[in-house]
Amino acid sequence: MATKKPQVLLTLDDELLARIEDYRYENRIPARSEAMRRLLVDALDNYNKKKQ
Repeated sequence: MATKKPQVLLTLDDELLARIEDYRYENRIPARSEAMRRLLVDALDNYNKKKQ
């Protein structure tokens, strides 16, 4: 049974979506949503490191 996780609707311009797709293919990530999740985690980790 699938778990209920929050979902977010996000609208992107073509250039940003292409950059995400490039990252996805270069890192052999099968799903776009997983690529976006990894990018967000990395960005937030870097942000938190800068704050400290």
